[in-house]
Amino acid sequence: MVGVALGARFSLATNRLRYCGPPGSEDLLYGAATEGRNPVAARAALEKFEALMPYLEAIGRKNGRDPFDPEVVEAYWIGNELLDAFDRSDFLDLLDRLVARGLPRSIARGLAERLPPDPIPHHVFHVAFVGVGNVTGHVATTLANMEACRPSWGTVRSIHDGSFEAEGPALARGERGLEIGPAHRATHPWDPRLLPDLAVGDMVAFHWSMPVLRLSPDRATRLRAYTERSLSAANGARPAERPPAPGTGRLSRDPTQGD
Repeated sequence: MVGVALGARFSLATNRLRYCGPPGSEDLLYGAATEGRNPVAARAALEKFEALMPYLEAIGRKNGRDPFDPEVVEAYWIGNELLDAFDRSDFLDLLDRLVARGLPRSIARGLAERLPPDPIPHHVFHVAFVGVGNVTGHVATTLANMEACRPSWGTVRSIHDGSFEAEGPALARGERGLEIGPAHRATHPWDPRLLPDLAVGDMVAFHWSMPVLRLSPDRATRLRAYTERSLSAANGARPAERPPAPGTGRLSRDPTQGD
């Protein structure tokens, strides 16, 4: 159940903030993340996270794996080769599944019309393209919230009693859209049970400003690479189509629905 523990780490903050998942699941997820406790119950809670499960199911289905296979969970939050075969038809199906979890169909229709040629089922693509809070309606899609919601990273520069300072980049708006901006420093609370034996120079992943995982060099490299791929794909979204003029005879069709 290592996949459940990894998923619990990244889902802790949003449940604590009451943005996603069944209310009151924080202690259950924390136990799974830090000690591997109650993995079956923790998995059941994670399955109720509105946007998370459609992605894990899509990645698992595409690769013939369980949604909580460790590499499936890692693919969504960090990035790995399980994402590489995903195509537009897979993402159109994923949009339908997000509609079933709360994404307004009007938003899904617009996203389907604008879908870039290389969508990727990574959390950063969800943040940048589908939009923070569009599934649950709990969070506004602003640059600050996109920065908080994406799985970000930073290098530990100093450690204090109950906190540490890390340096890492933030999202920025450039000429081509969203991009990884310059590095900055920020102080974060430190939970030794989540990050035991933390040391200066370690690379740490964050979600909603919560330090959730020490990153190996390989994972750190992949997180940046798949973040850049996700932002590039989202920036490549086509402009929204204008509705046809009255009387043109053009039939409208919901692109998120089958024939």
